Amino acid sequence: MRDKEIHDVLSILREEYKKWKLPAVTRVARRKDPFRVLVSTLISLRTKDEVTDDASKKLFRIADTPESMVKIPARDIEKAIYPAGFYRTKAKNIKRICSIILDKYHGKVPDTIDELLTLPGVGRKTANLVVTLGYGKPGICVDTHVHRVSNRLGYVSTKTPDKTEFALRDKLPPEYWIEYNDLLVTYGKYICTPVSPFCSKCQLYRLCSRVGVTRTR
Repeated sequence: MRDKEIHDVLSILREEYKKWKLPAVTRVARRKDPFRVLVSTLISLRTKDEVTDDASKKLFRIADTPESMVKIPARDIEKAIYPAGFYRTKAKNIKRICSIILDKYHGKVPDTIDELLTLPGVGRKTANLVVTLGYGKPGICVDTHVHRVSNRLGYVSTKTPDKTEFALRDKLPPEYWIEYNDLLVTYGKYICTPVSPFCSKCQLYRLCSRVGVTRTR
């Protein structure tokens, strides 16, 4: 794919995006609450979207601020977010993060990637989502879907999600940074799937280099 074609790709994805259910963390982000975005993203790691959605709702019914969350036992957080993957570790991290936010940041979730990365269990994906969806600041969140689709298109040639993020920071026009994750995650879930993508109904087919694709539907 030629670099200049990214404008066409994003235009098409914006239309396709309307057809499918929004990612769970994106729905949470509509409240414009960085704390909810942070906690929901932590829950979402290695967890199906529908489980993340349900777990986040259950947890926020019993605590939805660092002040209220730190007061409840870790076992209650575990019960609320089960069966999210690694729910015990996530519950422990959520408690520790709330304590740090209260002690070090006066109850406010940090708004920079570097500060967020110091929190337990927070990686670049989570940090970027908090910055972009929670605060509306520039960032590029890259998960496995974004990494896969960006490379299949031929827009980048990278081996890991972190390397994809930095490659995109170098070449993706800034006006697309915040929405890039949502658009590619959704397309990656429904069309550009990990195994045997639906190339026969892909609206990006004429623009895509199909790097690494050996079997399609």
